Amino acid sequence: MSTPRIIACLCALACAPLLNAQTPPTAYIITQSVSSTGSTSTIYRSGSKVLMEVKQPAQSGTPASRSFSLYDLKAGTTDSWDPDAHPISCGAGTFSGDWGDPFASTADLNSSVAKGDIKPAGAETINGIATQVFTGTTQGANVKAWIDMKDSLVIRMELSAAGGASMTLVNITKVSFATPPASLFLLPAACAGIKPPPTPAELIAAETGDDAANWVNAIYGPGSANSCSILVRVVAAKTMAPINRHYQAAIDTTYDQNNPTAPHYEFGVGNDGTSTYAGGGLHEITNEIHNGMLRIDNPPAYFMFGVNIPTPNHGADVGLIYRQCFAPVTMLYYVVKDPANPGDGGDWLYAKSGKYAAPPTQ
Repeated sequence: MSTPRIIACLCALACAPLLNAQTPPTAYIITQSVSSTGSTSTIYRSGSKVLMEVKQPAQSGTPASRSFSLYDLKAGTTDSWDPDAHPISCGAGTFSGDWGDPFASTADLNSSVAKGDIKPAGAETINGIATQVFTGTTQGANVKAWIDMKDSLVIRMELSAAGGASMTLVNITKVSFATPPASLFLLPAACAGIKPPPTPAELIAAETGDDAANWVNAIYGPGSANSCSILVRVVAAKTMAPINRHYQAAIDTTYDQNNPTAPHYEFGVGNDGTSTYAGGGLHEITNEIHNGMLRIDNPPAYFMFGVNIPTPNHGADVGLIYRQCFAPVTMLYYVVKDPANPGDGGDWLYAKSGKYAAPPTQ
């Protein structure tokens, strides 16, 4: 009985440093190989600022190249540029979640170690760095990881399916915990005026003039489990004023996402833009519009739906709408981007709270 107890104690001692890993550092320079072609990625981090430099070697007549991405972890924005382009090519965007943190691999392995899926399997020096080797099987894949226990950093990790070739997911070749110079985190002058596109929340706020937290985009599922009636209003962006124009509405409550054969819809259009609808279970319900509003009682969790503001040379269309129920009667708005040109489209938004959530008195 004593031998298993000793082995268990040794395993606990070996696993403890990983499971109780220190808070990852926020200042470092880490280089890793990212492909078999010799490409490398170097991450420079200083607090909430991260610069990622990717180098591609010359091959098959293609010259060597570099690219830079600057992340602001606090603001959730990123700027990228090609320093060798003439003029410099710049881009801007936003991000959330994983941005490529080299310490994220250690966090992912912690749960596998805790469950006993991977276990210590000796020690090796990789790229001049002393590591503890862990091997095992997790989620149906064989894993081998070399971990710098001192800094809680995965130096190398290989993954393979049963009987398959091994694939290297992580291969860090150089590590420094020196703080990179501040000059690295300055944008080139050519990129200074490039702004990221608005986030979905910013777009909703701009279109409704309201707090984006009061709204839910109707084209994203899944649909709510509870049922309700939906009251549809067609309004102008920014003012949220009702569109004082006749519009058509069509719905297909029989649409099935699991049916491999999608229905074929057909739309006819007259000279004035008035449309006809056919195909699948699609049918017009324009006659159910009263005082500019359309009530849909107890729709399914999702359905095909669309409105058409008749406009010359522009036909109708429908799209998938998910049911969201925030009240027995939930308000659904079609926010038209340009009332003078309905062909520019709009957004389907549920009002889950705030001043637009209550059905208007009719």
